[in-house]
Amino acid sequence: MITGSKELIRDINSTLVLETIINKGSISRANISKELGLTKTTVSSIVVKLLEKNFVLEVGSDNTKLGRKPILLAFNANAGYVISIEIGVDKIIALQSDLLGEKIKVLERETPNDNEGIRDVLVEIIDCIKQKAESSTYGLIGITLGIHGVIHNDQISFTPYYSLSEFDLSSFLNQRFNTKVFIENEANLSVLGELSYMPNYKNIASISVHSGVGLGLFINGDLYTGFSGYAGEIGHTIVDVDGRDCPCGNKGCLEQYLSEKALLKEFKEATNLDYVDFDMLSSMYKLANKDAIAIFQKFVKYMTVCINNILNLYNPDIVIINSSFTHHFPELTKDIEHSLNSRLNDVLHIYPSKLHHTSILLGGVSVAVKDFLDINDLRFVSK
Repeated sequence: MITGSKELIRDINSTLVLETIINKGSISRANISKELGLTKTTVSSIVVKLLEKNFVLEVGSDNTKLGRKPILLAFNANAGYVISIEIGVDKIIALQSDLLGEKIKVLERETPNDNEGIRDVLVEIIDCIKQKAESSTYGLIGITLGIHGVIHNDQISFTPYYSLSEFDLSSFLNQRFNTKVFIENEANLSVLGELSYMPNYKNIASISVHSGVGLGLFINGDLYTGFSGYAGEIGHTIVDVDGRDCPCGNKGCLEQYLSEKALLKEFKEATNLDYVDFDMLSSMYKLANKDAIAIFQKFVKYMTVCINNILNLYNPDIVIINSSFTHHFPELTKDIEHSLNSRLNDVLHIYPSKLHHTSILLGGVSVAVKDFLDINDLRFVSK
């Protein structure tokens, strides 16, 4: 039982009512009362305030057969807007969405090579897409940046493929746009994006395989980042002590063997082609090209090593793989399951991500919205 001051309990009840309205899609006051075990008077009082703040709308009547039809309530997703941005190695991708992750606008730019260039591109993108937010009740409620690197307390500690650690992006953007700015590791945002569509799991490991390899961990109902933000840097665990050089300074890091960038480089060298991309690799794999098959086998091999290590360290009940390999060839997850020799794999579920490239951006939306509404549980409409 929760005890505390009347103000605290009132705030907790308001949060529970708002979360219920959001996550149910539409619901009557009476059903909120039943769902939460609150009195109808308490629920009605809270709903009045939510209506006044324009967080909630009355959207019609329930289809009951007897008596007066209760009015349904729904969350006003257009009360404000979010800008979520992934700063990738090659591309900067920005999403403007409503408060439930519904896409309004997406922009892409090439990632500049220097801090000032990245800063200027971010300003240009945000200026370009924030106009619609200005017409809403609360405007732009937050900006989230997803970074391929180590983040601690909204500050960039280390980035292996571009230099941002000496530049305080959070303060700069906060002052420029007068809104809260959140900076998070891209793999952490990815697991939060996945969680927004599958909220019934408490222990999730989300593996992101793109230019690098990252791990987002949701353990016992909380995002796990470690003491100083280094948790989840699975791509920099060493699989070959005398192996390939890595930008982090070590040799034989996992992402030098498992990342899409590394595997495409191997494919290019094996085929002596001037240019390769994943579409080309995919097409040749479908044609049973031996070099393409060898690359897919390496993906399965090193992903199996990756998941086996995660299993033994964190024991999640579900692993989500976010990669072009498993997105286009979801049957690879079965090959990985069969390759696992761990005694734990009989209780493990491995799935390809359904969100793919949008998981990071939607995770960024989730971070900003939960902070703005002061809620813990946020579910987006199933895609």
